[in-house]
Amino acid sequence: MITMERPTLAEMIDAVQQASSAPELTQAVQKLADQRSVTAIPQLIKVLGYNNPSAAVVAMQGLIALGTAAVPDLLALMDDYNYSARAYAVRALASIADPRALDYLTHCALHDFAPSVRRAAIKGLGCIVKKSGDRSLCLRTIDTLQLILRDEDWSMRYAAIASLSYFPSHFIEAQQLLQSVLHGEADLVVKARLHLAVQQHSCNLNSHSGS
Repeated sequence: MITMERPTLAEMIDAVQQASSAPELTQAVQKLADQRSVTAIPQLIKVLGYNNPSAAVVAMQGLIALGTAAVPDLLALMDDYNYSARAYAVRALASIADPRALDYLTHCALHDFAPSVRRAAIKGLGCIVKKSGDRSLCLRTIDTLQLILRDEDWSMRYAAIASLSYFPSHFIEAQQLLQSVLHGEADLVVKARLHLAVQQHSCNLNSHSGS
């Protein structure tokens, strides 16, 4: 009986680097990501910058699956020139929601030139507060989101509201911030999201108080 030896991790990384077509690359990245190996992290991050959205999504999901182990390399190897790669990396950091990414996500949320990066970073701020439950992080993030709620771009204000909706209900500062901008918001879509976020916080707070 002939048995096929499984490729080593080094061979899987080489297969990603040597892929000659988009489907071949995506398949190779999937095999590499499935290994859940920290050794694969730098290569998965490189794939985020390839001109292959399918492979980039697979690599991003692989990084998310690796969780906090991927955070240091994601921050150290961030591509400051390729906004598409940066958007995938920021989405990964937002999903992992590690507090070590807070400063970088804050910078992106306020200053990145790419709207997709900014929105992903804004979401990530709320995810970090939700996961950590840390009050000091909550207050730092409130200050950032308060600035974004004055942004001229309605999609950024919408993202900030969505981010605030992730905050645990006992952080009343989130509810207070939402209430403070409720009557000044002119965009109907953003205002509808505001009302929903306020209702969510109120229901969660009442449920928490009654338990």
